Amino acid sequence: MRVGELGPAPGDLSAAFDAGAAAYDRLVGANPWYHPHLLLSAQRMRIPDNGKGLRLLDAGCGTGASTAALLAVAPEAEIVAVDASRGMLEAARAKDWPKSVRFVHSPIERVAEHGVAGPFDGILAAYLIRNLADPDAQLAAFRALLRPGGTLAVHEYSVRDSAAATMVWHAVCWGIIIPAGWWRTRDTTLYRYLWRSALAFDGAARFRERLTDAGFAAVRSETVPSWEANIVHTFLAEAPDD
Repeated sequence: MRVGELGPAPGDLSAAFDAGAAAYDRLVGANPWYHPHLLLSAQRMRIPDNGKGLRLLDAGCGTGASTAALLAVAPEAEIVAVDASRGMLEAARAKDWPKSVRFVHSPIERVAEHGVAGPFDGILAAYLIRNLADPDAQLAAFRALLRPGGTLAVHEYSVRDSAAATMVWHAVCWGIIIPAGWWRTRDTTLYRYLWRSALAFDGAARFRERLTDAGFAAVRSETVPSWEANIVHTFLAEAPDD
């Protein structure tokens, strides 16, 4: 399925994130594992030397939680953080950041039009790929943005390979996430989309195949601890040394 078949079209999805930006940090903060799991995915990139001399791309940075995870493991790197939602990006920019972090308002598919160019030594894409109309094209674009040997980490929901994970996802979305979204914003559009999009996204095995088909090497994945086991995954891949 494509984004438009699940709910908001790409442009409308950015508007939905704009509308939810003010309450977003409070909502995700209610999950005690949200930030630790982002940090875990950043750690799994194995960025050397605190990132000294490296360039990193945070693709789909939202309100900056994934940016903070990258900064924690690579405090000496240059980090470029990109998001299509102006509201989410404004929330991110309002936080305290070192000069090495730069935020860019752009759909990830059009970053070149906004002055974002490679090569990057690493890319973190958290909760992004399932929202794109053409994930295969974007994976190929990520490969082109990476230096040979650079690492792509995709931090994403994927439940199709586990009946138990799917059941937990239904229960958490309808028991907690969607009601909490309504209570905070009086609008459940974004949170019902979250529920449906995770169900429709690739299983972990299929997404690893996508990464291989996009030309990546050393493709692997690991899930996370807690109730999100087999729901949230870190997919890791490397741009080959051509």
